[in-house]
Amino acid sequence: MSTANGAFDRGEEGRVGDYRLLTVIGEGGMGVVHLAQRMTGASGRSDASRVALKVLRPHVVGDQEARERLAQEVGSLRRITSPRIAEIVDADPFGPIPFVATRYVPGLSLHQEVREHGPLPEEDLRVLATGLTEALLAVHRVGVLHRDVKPSNVLMEGRNPVLIDFGLARLAEDPRLTATGFLLGTPGYLAPEILYGDDATPAADVHAWAATVVFAATGRTPYGRGPAMAIMDRARRGESDLTGVPASLRPLLQDALAPEPLERPALADLHAELAGGAAAARGATDEWTMPLALAHVRDAAPPTEQVEPATRRVEPAWAPWDEPTTRQLPVARLGTPRPGQQRLALFGIGLLGAAVVGFAPYVGAAVIAALASVLRVSSVTAERHTRRQQARGRSRWYDVPASTIGLPLYLLISLVGTVLLVAWSVLVAVAVALIEKVAGVPLVGGTLVVGASYVLATWWGPGSARVREMGRRSTRVLGGQSSAGVVAFGLAVIATVVLVVALLGDGPRWSPWQHAPWSHGFVHDVAKVL
Repeated sequence: MSTANGAFDRGEEGRVGDYRLLTVIGEGGMGVVHLAQRMTGASGRSDASRVALKVLRPHVVGDQEARERLAQEVGSLRRITSPRIAEIVDADPFGPIPFVATRYVPGLSLHQEVREHGPLPEEDLRVLATGLTEALLAVHRVGVLHRDVKPSNVLMEGRNPVLIDFGLARLAEDPRLTATGFLLGTPGYLAPEILYGDDATPAADVHAWAATVVFAATGRTPYGRGPAMAIMDRARRGESDLTGVPASLRPLLQDALAPEPLERPALADLHAELAGGAAAARGATDEWTMPLALAHVRDAAPPTEQVEPATRRVEPAWAPWDEPTTRQLPVARLGTPRPGQQRLALFGIGLLGAAVVGFAPYVGAAVIAALASVLRVSSVTAERHTRRQQARGRSRWYDVPASTIGLPLYLLISLVGTVLLVAWSVLVAVAVALIEKVAGVPLVGGTLVVGASYVLATWWGPGSARVREMGRRSTRVLGGQSSAGVVAFGLAVIATVVLVVALLGDGPRWSPWQHAPWSHGFVHDVAKVL
């Protein structure tokens, strides 16, 4: 067999396995996608069905990892059943010419559609957004993350989207994902946490979904154009531009593009909000193509199969830390997340922390340090707990006892970062106190400012990423309950006012010592401890 590029890509006499190659319909760095027909019988006649046949390029055929990636794609697709996914037809990842054949979708990609005909009108945009949520729900239901949702990986079957190219998909329980730190994907669609090197979760696909819908509405990514580094930097900071997006969809997309993955709505919530409008937009008078009509027939399946995935019991291979690993919660359990209320609650807790340190500097600082230590240990414990589940594919009854037994080890793992963070916070507080002493700031107001600086340094200092992660995770429920964040903020403000009034009355409490750190008696206090 010839090994020239063209000959190898097309096989012998335009054949690969039992397929006759008709024309090239797509190319990438790893492979070429052909429109192909299966040949049947001894005569080698082609049947009427056509497939999209992906063939590895010659220079990657000898790469075992490339073959394994193709096999991974096959394994991912075979576990997914949805009219919104180009399902697998045939595959041979380890043959002389590795290939994978999927259902052929006779339509333009979303990228081509927008480039040739302009942004989608609002009705079509809502149909697209809903269809993509259905595709991703089917993907996530079997424990798979797509990891490369973008306009060129969405084919338009009439007005309906079909998600393709699982070349970057990984089973979510695959431990290699966390061990090697893959950074694969396209700038403008990659979630900020992936750019920071964090593990991918379903929230990363939610972010890519929103960026893809923004492109369909405007013809550009939400982070603009320019060098890849500039685009990724804007994504990290959450500087999205939704100018041109219909007003009815803008709040939903803005939430889905949140820099923090925990602040993004769940796919089930997105689908529930979009489904009604999309059904109306689809209408009964559209001039449907045959593929679209067939897709509509498939859509008529019982809702428990496709449309309402969050209300039935499932056994996913993996679930995020904030969801049970044995079943998915009904959508109505938490409601649509309200990031504003969560931030309000966190701000109130921060005010209370500053007041506690200002009222009782030594005890308050120790309490904040202990809380930071608990949050860091909790983050390490949750991370190790999830990695064990990823390695096995699902949870086991002994996961929680194992995590409990491992707490001393996790405490040691997080100790260095905790000590660094606390030392940094103390240094910041001492520096602020010295500046106040030189400037002659009154004691009462000064301790409150020192308390605020200590809390801010603990939240943003070195090693604080785990503190912020678990802090947001712990208060996430407040973002899903009506007015819960406002109530939490109000209670924190009341407690803060009580402490400030007590501070104004008798001054700060220096217990367990007796003197302020800048007084002569403080040296005596320290000497007694030593």
